[in-house]
Amino acid sequence: MWYTWIILDKRTLKIPFASEKHALIAKQTIEVDPELQPHAVKRIITVEENVLIAAFSTLTIRLARLVANAFLENVDLVVRTLEQFGEEAENPPSS
Repeated sequence: MWYTWIILDKRTLKIPFASEKHALIAKQTIEVDPELQPHAVKRIITVEENVLIAAFSTLTIRLARLVANAFLENVDLVVRTLEQFGEEAENPPSS
């Protein structure tokens, strides 16, 4: 099956983190899940210093909104997890 890839909407989200390590944790956590519509959404996630950068190309503006919303929900979950457990994970209790 052939798809004609016509990019109708392209968006980039930049989310700053407290550290590069936290941005990398977010990237590694989020990129594990593939896009649900890979024929309609292209996603590239990178990290520059402490900033998580997600570039999305979608076939429709509506799909761009849905993809960005889902991505930000994942970022929110990662941030809340890092806030709760980040320091403990980096400094495990000594025996």
